[in-house]
Amino acid sequence: MKKLINWQNAGNLMNFKGRDIISIRDLSKAEILFLLKEAEKFENKRGEFLSGKVLASLFFEASTRTRLSFESAMEQLGGKVIGFSDDTSTSIKKGETLWDTIKMVEQYADCIVMRNPVEGSARLAADAAEIPVINAGDGANQHPTQTLVDLFTIKKAKGKIDGLTIGFVGDLKYGRTVHSLAVALKNFNVKLCFISPQSLEMPREYLQELDEKGIKYIEVDKIEKVSRELDVMYVTRIQKERFPDPLEYERFKGVYRIDRKTIENSKKGVIIMHPLPRVDEIATEVDKMPNAWYFKQAKNGIPIRKALLSLVMK
Repeated sequence: MKKLINWQNAGNLMNFKGRDIISIRDLSKAEILFLLKEAEKFENKRGEFLSGKVLASLFFEASTRTRLSFESAMEQLGGKVIGFSDDTSTSIKKGETLWDTIKMVEQYADCIVMRNPVEGSARLAADAAEIPVINAGDGANQHPTQTLVDLFTIKKAKGKIDGLTIGFVGDLKYGRTVHSLAVALKNFNVKLCFISPQSLEMPREYLQELDEKGIKYIEVDKIEKVSRELDVMYVTRIQKERFPDPLEYERFKGVYRIDRKTIENSKKGVIIMHPLPRVDEIATEVDKMPNAWYFKQAKNGIPIRKALLSLVMK
């Protein structure tokens, strides 16, 4: 049987062996901080920690950073990777159910990492499998490992998480990374600013969670209204693939663009983050500025995922 949330008292090693990582809601603040600390240990560490272990990488939806960082992390720990990055050559196309695919794959691996465009698919996979399942994104729902990467990046850049003012910019309706990160930040003493067109604003259910925790937040439609208050500017692209109507996407693409002038008119020391890929929402001139943290953010996917893989399969 797989373990449910099961961590020991402060000062003792938390037990993640056999755990599913499906939603950031499954992790307490203590567990999140523990994982960030473990990731620090893996920043420059390689070895045979997972020698003989096999990771099944099941990506039913396009991915670059998440898939490659998981695979790189596994190989740096001495393990092996099997799987696919395109489901067109799998038995799903023959009518096999996701449940049966998971039951089959678990015969070949010690852990499954999966991305699927259907919300709730990761939870279904976890119910089916007896081995750990890590959610690498299920539709517009959750992306917990990206959230851990984001928190790790914020802490490295600013030295803390508590006390910061963090702005989310762009597609907040369909962006699973902002959904997961907002849920995680309700565990910290932060102020949040949601910057989006009204039609792409943060879904009410996530704001309700913040209300229940007493987290302060505001909603605006212009970056300029809050830019001098932000310690972190978390930018997202307008996600064309999530829009049911292509004409709706055309209305909003390019609505926000971060360039040198934006940063010069913002709070000194603001860091610019982005889960990537970007389209046109951050000008390339920003890349060389000290405020740009999005490529470092992508690099931070390696230590976070090494820490997670080592803990669930140790």
